[in-house]
Amino acid sequence: MKNLPLLEQRKIEAQVLAPMIRAFEDELGKEKTHALVGKVIRGLAREAGQNISTELEGTPIEKIGALLPRFNEGDALEMDVLKQDASRYEFNVTRCRFAEFYKELGIPELGQLLSCNRDFALSEGISSELELERSQTIMEGASHCDFRFRLKDPPSKDKN
Repeated sequence: MKNLPLLEQRKIEAQVLAPMIRAFEDELGKEKTHALVGKVIRGLAREAGQNISTELEGTPIEKIGALLPRFNEGDALEMDVLKQDASRYEFNVTRCRFAEFYKELGIPELGQLLSCNRDFALSEGISSELELERSQTIMEGASHCDFRFRLKDPPSKDKN
């Protein structure tokens, strides 16, 4: 599936996973099911980040910049870049076709679990030096997603 745009991959996954998740919710309850699914999805994302880290060259910020076109294949996202330098890559996603797809499928609440849930773990997999802050997503009903990737500050070497 690596040759498919990421949006198409998520569509295929959702059409298989949504009925399974619903069945598990009926058996195990929504909270337990979502905790288990979330754990698996984050593990897959962390592993994907580690693979990306070895495949792409450059700093963690440069790797994020190189990775974004993959997320945007097929015009899946509309983005406004706010700041990009050696230590930061900050942008807002103002349109998300991933969120639109989950809504069309009638499972908007699963979009967060199956897609947005990956972002922090993917960042961790790319580099332990990379920090992501995001306070809202379109998937959760916000007007935009606020992605703020930064290199973590090195530990202070104060010798007081």
